[in-house]
Amino acid sequence: MEENLHSPQRRLIELRIAHADLDSAIDTMAVQSPVDELVLRRLKKRRLLLRDQIVRLETELDPPEPA
Repeated sequence: MEENLHSPQRRLIELRIAHADLDSAIDTMAVQSPVDELVLRRLKKRRLLLRDQIVRLETELDPPEPA
């Protein structure tokens, strides 16, 4: 059971959920008036960092086949 809590697959799911939550927060914030540009930029940067982590972990779990 302990193995499942720290598995790469579980971490990938957690990262995807966090990315989706940020996506939703960014969409909501973008339509509000006035828009806090600084907070919006920080959220977008955090979302990009999460996306990079997701891609890195996906590559580790399913490496591309050699040519």
